[in-house]
Amino acid sequence: MRVLSLVPVFLAFGVKSTLSATLDFQRRSVVHEKRVINPVSWKVHKELDKGTTLPFRIGLKQNNIANLEDYLMEVSHPDSPNYGQHWTPEKVIETFKPSFETVDTVTKWLKEAGISVERIKLAKSQGWVEMKLTIEEAEELLDAKYFMYEHVNGHKHIGCESYSLPAHVQPHIDIILPTVHFDVPKQHLTNPDSNLQRRSVTKGAGLSAHLATAGQLARGSSNASSLANCDTEITPACIRALYKFDDPLLLSTKKNSFAIVEYTPNAFVQSDLDMFFRNFSPSLVGTSPTLVSIDGAKKGVDQMQEQGFKFNGESNLDLEHAMTLIAPQKVTLYQVGDTVEGASFNNMLDAIDASFCTFEGGDSPIFDGIYPDTLPGGFTGPESCGIIKPANVISTSYGFTEVMATPEYEIRQCNEYGKLGLMGVTFLYSSGDTGVGGLDEVCIDPVTGLELSNGTKFDPGFPATCPFVTVVGATQVNPGSTIHDPESACDTVIFSGGGFSNVFGLPSYQESAVTSFLKKHPPPYTAEQFNNSGKVRGYPDVSSNGSKHVVAVDGEFVLVFGTSLAAPVFASMITAINDARLTIGKKPVGFINPAASLYSSLFSFALNDITSGNNPGCGTSGFNATTGWDPVTGLGTPNFETLKALWLVLP
Repeated sequence: MRVLSLVPVFLAFGVKSTLSATLDFQRRSVVHEKRVINPVSWKVHKELDKGTTLPFRIGLKQNNIANLEDYLMEVSHPDSPNYGQHWTPEKVIETFKPSFETVDTVTKWLKEAGISVERIKLAKSQGWVEMKLTIEEAEELLDAKYFMYEHVNGHKHIGCESYSLPAHVQPHIDIILPTVHFDVPKQHLTNPDSNLQRRSVTKGAGLSAHLATAGQLARGSSNASSLANCDTEITPACIRALYKFDDPLLLSTKKNSFAIVEYTPNAFVQSDLDMFFRNFSPSLVGTSPTLVSIDGAKKGVDQMQEQGFKFNGESNLDLEHAMTLIAPQKVTLYQVGDTVEGASFNNMLDAIDASFCTFEGGDSPIFDGIYPDTLPGGFTGPESCGIIKPANVISTSYGFTEVMATPEYEIRQCNEYGKLGLMGVTFLYSSGDTGVGGLDEVCIDPVTGLELSNGTKFDPGFPATCPFVTVVGATQVNPGSTIHDPESACDTVIFSGGGFSNVFGLPSYQESAVTSFLKKHPPPYTAEQFNNSGKVRGYPDVSSNGSKHVVAVDGEFVLVFGTSLAAPVFASMITAINDARLTIGKKPVGFINPAASLYSSLFSFALNDITSGNNPGCGTSGFNATTGWDPVTGLGTPNFETLKALWLVLP
């Protein structure tokens, strides 16, 4: 994977043949990470007691990580003799584990600093070092000053403004936590807005005509299979007709797997699922997703004391349409986090891949839920680590923005998605609902780099900018149009998220598409507004309808908008394609982005190019959907039958 330069510039030292030169170098401290200004709405609350003890984690540099994209292309490109020969977790661990020199250098540094060997915990694969330090020890070790920070909403955060490492140690370390990293804090049940923002729980305004009592069809549809009103309400029948996704003949459901990820406190309501199924898929009434509980999560509303659209909208919409579209394939629900501590992407990654939590180890006490949870009512069991084999296809409709975490944190996590791709997993994320802007319609201040309501620089999302996931934008059937007319980029209630990364370099599979867009359709913006270098990852990759979906929530049918709707729809189609491949003895498609798949002339006619609409934000009209790939709808929407036929002829 290509990333923008993150390595501090080192001064050139004159070569000395004496031992003193070596000692001078080892004593020299180098600033590893520094935060110039506090994030918006945060301020220093107080200094910490020097005797306060905290868990610290050191992420070690990994071997061969620069080759990850090449390895991934080897198993994802049909021209490769190794296409489809996905790796085992053991091979992933062995390939990327840190060198002996890295482990030895870091552990020696800690011991020489007075930290006894009994306090240093090294993962079996030697990729992550953990220890407990007092604030006094941490400040001395890292040449840092720790504070308690407070948000305007009252939440607290522990961190520092910068930290340093010995010059000879720095090249062996990715990140240390907790230090300079901020994120929106995890919330408790009483405040459901978690640090993972729901991508698409936007409830349509003025929809009283579309509400219905339990068991009744949303008004305006004569029957569940009607296609007459797809411009005013999208049902599963509309999706099937739009994308030629007629009921697929699924013959390998026991070999196949499809999972949707939800983060507590969001939860589904079974009575809502049944209400939806009663109208659109009667054979599914009474059917629940297969629950995989991660870090204390419970099934559906069992984990909640409150119900409402903000608690149930996301989970219901993800599951209702996906379960209907892909039946009889069972849908697995990865429900992550308890109602007290919450969770983040890394907690989910810990559970589905032991090579991450025992080798990669990305959890942050600030970003991620830490288990066992010592808070009252929290999950007291051990952290879920490698408890399940990852599903062949995983869909997630959550995200934040690149500036909400550090590049080091995001790169480390993105690499894990690449490793899952090596193991044959297709990971899909929604692109976001605020066009080129960030969550809550904020944008970046080009001077400070902070997210502000009056910021002018585009605010790309994460993990959407990770080049190792497939990102899905949103389209709509225009008013007065039919399923036979071209869709446009979604501009009703939400705007399809899209843009260019400020962290991740341009992946090889996307070079032609991005270069062509910038050359043939140059956006009328400067480098002060977006990264127009032509050398960075663009998103989304593809799109699917995300406007006016009929969803049953809390006993009513409502219309819902957003890319959260689009991601599980596209994921359902990939799951059906996997079924067809498994039936004839082939393997799942795995990572689908490389040039020989989605970004290729071979597959171009298998996608419906979207050429109208845009994604406004940051005081601009955003980017325009146009011929070919664009940062609004990607390569377009799927033609399922053609996609399936093409993937069936691949090795």
